[in-house]
Amino acid sequence: MSDQPLLDIRELQVTYWGRSGLSMRRQPFHAVKGATLTLKAGETLGLVGESGSGKSSIANAVLGLVPASAGSIRFDGVDLSAMKTHYPGEVRKQIQAVFQDPFSSLNPSMTVEDIVSEPLRVHTGMNRAERRARAAELLEMVSLSAEHLSRHPHQFSGGQRQRIAIASALALEPKLVVLDEPVSALDVSTQNQIINLLYERRDALGIAYLLIAHDLALVHHISNRIAVMYLGHIVEEGPSDRVYSAPAHPYTKALLDAVPLLDPEKQRLRRAARKRAPPNETPRDVSSGCPYKNRCRWAMARCHSEAPPMFAVEGGGAASCFLLTDPGNTANNDKLKESATQ
Repeated sequence: MSDQPLLDIRELQVTYWGRSGLSMRRQPFHAVKGATLTLKAGETLGLVGESGSGKSSIANAVLGLVPASAGSIRFDGVDLSAMKTHYPGEVRKQIQAVFQDPFSSLNPSMTVEDIVSEPLRVHTGMNRAERRARAAELLEMVSLSAEHLSRHPHQFSGGQRQRIAIASALALEPKLVVLDEPVSALDVSTQNQIINLLYERRDALGIAYLLIAHDLALVHHISNRIAVMYLGHIVEEGPSDRVYSAPAHPYTKALLDAVPLLDPEKQRLRRAARKRAPPNETPRDVSSGCPYKNRCRWAMARCHSEAPPMFAVEGGGAASCFLLTDPGNTANNDKLKESATQ
């Protein structure tokens, strides 16, 4: 893989405008606050966090579905943020997406042949016979067959529909596929099948994935690197194994603590600790300091007045936490690593 990033996001901000409460004045809602991420060709970057953290807003900005309010998004050397939401065809064919719900992402009135070959009709000069042959190849690629071409989406299971969506996303041989919660609407066994399929296609075709999810264990399975979001901020990023086994930010540990344990007693202790935690915040609640300060058991006085920058972490990557500034303070590493041994 090249050292130059395929996708280079710098200080990205995404702001929505709407009315709040009884006020008739439009108010800004800052969904993404200065996010910086890079993704190399053929690599998978997992972007994790709770609902409302800003993950999908980053995905939508990359796809050109919402404009960037500030910052930049460069894809393969092209400044996407300067184009707002008006990407030319050559860019759109190189960035494809698979969305969360396979039941609503496919047009129920179209046949599978039409769905899978639609990108070919729009972006290539293939005739009908060539598009049909290519659609059959794509279905074989996702473990379906040519006999499914004449069927409609309602005739398939959820997992099969997601396979059809993946086939359509791969039709133009894109360089980047944005996967926005691609398996969260599926049962566990089907989730594993789809993740393994994505893994195989990535390695076979050299595609880069931006994988949006809330399940850190699932993201760890397929990602080369992981970035963790909280209230619009990237609070930690680094190699997948390091982030999963040795979290450097308290919020990353909290996400790991949400992964079920086989030991009933340890699971009970975790559940009790979560009940004692302060309630969740929203992006509007954080006006200064660390965005995680009100939920962090190790918050210091400076956390309430200063926003921590990203500090380098042993093992690779960085995290936004003042505990990392004191080499003699072992509380951070010792406490945060508990999740890996419980």
